[in-house]
Amino acid sequence: MNVLATPAPDSEVRDLSVLYRESGIAEVFDKLDRELIGLAPVKSRIREIAALLLVDKARHAVGLSAGRPSLHMSFTGNPGTGKTTVALRMADILHRLGYIRSNHVIAVTRDDLVGQYIGHTAPKTKEVLKKAMGGVLFIDEAYYLYRPENERDYGQESIEILLQVMENQRDDIVVILAGYKNRMETFFRSNPGMASRVAHHIDFPDYTADELLQIAQLIAAQMDYRFDAAGLAAMREYIAHRLTQPHFANARSIRNALDRARLRHASRLFSSSATANAAPEKDQLMLITPEDIRASRVFRGGLGGESKIS
Repeated sequence: MNVLATPAPDSEVRDLSVLYRESGIAEVFDKLDRELIGLAPVKSRIREIAALLLVDKARHAVGLSAGRPSLHMSFTGNPGTGKTTVALRMADILHRLGYIRSNHVIAVTRDDLVGQYIGHTAPKTKEVLKKAMGGVLFIDEAYYLYRPENERDYGQESIEILLQVMENQRDDIVVILAGYKNRMETFFRSNPGMASRVAHHIDFPDYTADELLQIAQLIAAQMDYRFDAAGLAAMREYIAHRLTQPHFANARSIRNALDRARLRHASRLFSSSATANAAPEKDQLMLITPEDIRASRVFRGGLGGESKIS
């Protein structure tokens, strides 16, 4: 179902800047800039897609049509680089421009689509697609759908159903496949039918140390915390150490680090308040100090998985 209305042949050509303002997508880009630090190449590509759709609407309004643009996408990059957030904002843009009926995003993984026995996969995949209709289906780590080493695996059945829907119902659903870049490239080489249906490939770069520090400040501010100069310097050092250690997940790791700093902050305030027999001041409740950061095992050479680093 194409949600774009059929135009009158003699419709007047619309000013693209007017269409841009009326669509409200400027608000979406403002929100994206507030939510995500950096990612200039990603934001530029999203703006290019929005421009394509605006021009397509203008062409459609005067009876010109090259067919609905293909909107299925691939988001590649390491964990914590903003893929899910961009998918949410992409859904907003597509909805405001009239290319999907709703801005809802259904986020799933292999387990939501693939069954454990014969006859289980098709109903699972179709149920997920039913929920996603009219909006965006976001499949994280999509390459796990394809397991050629296991000839009894049911992932291929799910892929075949997805391919049919992506082609035959492309006017009513947008599918975004996400995951590590190298694994997604292998997945597309092994599934040329899927590759041919995905028009937009967007790579999400890792954040720089400076961007990660800005992310730390942004996340802290969103929770009504702040760093003083010494605390910010400690956070910068934490990031420098953490970047050299395994299992680093960009913004996700920074959020986890701040959660642990909040635990130390709370413990410190509780101990101080009990000793002084006095309530902490508002600024104390907000201020993350160097000791809240430097108590992390990262400064003592702690290595291992995310859950083991405090």
